[in-house]
Amino acid sequence: MRKGGHPVQGTTLGLVGSTFLASFVEFVEALTIVLAMGFTRSWRSALAGTAAALVALAAFTMAAGYALSTWLPQAALQLTVGTLLLIFGLQWLRKATLRSSGLKAMHDETEEYAGQTAAAKAAHSRRRFGIDSFAFVVSFKGVFLEGVEVVFIVITFGLSAGDVPAAVWGAVAAGAIVLLLGAALHRPLSMIPENTLKYGVGLLLASFGTYWAVEGLGVFGIGHESLEWPGGDLAILVLLAGWLLLSRVLVIVLPRLKRPTPVRALGEEMAR
Repeated sequence: MRKGGHPVQGTTLGLVGSTFLASFVEFVEALTIVLAMGFTRSWRSALAGTAAALVALAAFTMAAGYALSTWLPQAALQLTVGTLLLIFGLQWLRKATLRSSGLKAMHDETEEYAGQTAAAKAAHSRRRFGIDSFAFVVSFKGVFLEGVEVVFIVITFGLSAGDVPAAVWGAVAAGAIVLLLGAALHRPLSMIPENTLKYGVGLLLASFGTYWAVEGLGVFGIGHESLEWPGGDLAILVLLAGWLLLSRVLVIVLPRLKRPTPVRALGEEMAR
C-alpha cells in the first residue's frame, strides 16, 4: 500500500501505463479530426483551433485539479474519483464488449476521417481574421472534448494514487508519440488496434475505479479514513482478472441472447 501518500513502484507503473493507453486512444481520435480539417480546409485554422483548445484545457485542468485536491479529504476524494472512473471505464468496457461480440460495429479511424473530410468539403467557407470558422470550430471542439477525457483520467488517476506527475508523464508520452506518428505518416493512424486498446483501457479503468471507490468507502466509517484491501495493491490484479473474466463471458453469452428463439422468429414472421 501507499506510505506517506506515494504509491509503491508496481502501482506507479500501472498508473503510467493506464494513463498512457487511455490518453493514446483519445489523442488518436483528436488527431484524425485535425488532419481532416487541415488537409481539406486550412492548416492555419485547424492548428489555431487546436491551440485554443489546449489553452482552454490547461485552464480546466488547473481549476478541476485544485478543486478536487483542496475541497475533499483523501477518503472522500478516492470515493468520488473512483466512482467516476468506474463509470467511465464501464462505458469503455461495454462498447468494447459489444464490439468483440459482434453486436456493435468496430470503430474505424479511416471511416471517421472520411466522414470528417466529407463534412469539411460540404461546409460553406466563412473566414474571420483570416481564419476558416468551420475548421477552427471543429478542430477546437474535437481536441477539447477528447482532451477533457484525458484530463479527467490524469486527474483521477493522479490524485487517487497520490502521484499526479506520473499520470501527467503517461499522458505526455502518449501525446508526443501520436504527434510524431501523425507528422511522419500524414494520415489517420488506422493501423493502430484502437478497439483492442479501448478494451484494455476499459479493463484498467474499471479495475482501478473499483479499487479506489472501495477504499474511499472508509469516509463513512468512524475515523473517516480510507479502507485497505487484503493484499494491498495486488488486489488490483485480482480485480483486473475479474473484469476480464466477466467481459469474456458476456462476449460469448450476449450474441446467444440476441439470437431469436424459434417461437420469437415465428412471431416476427407472422407480424410481417
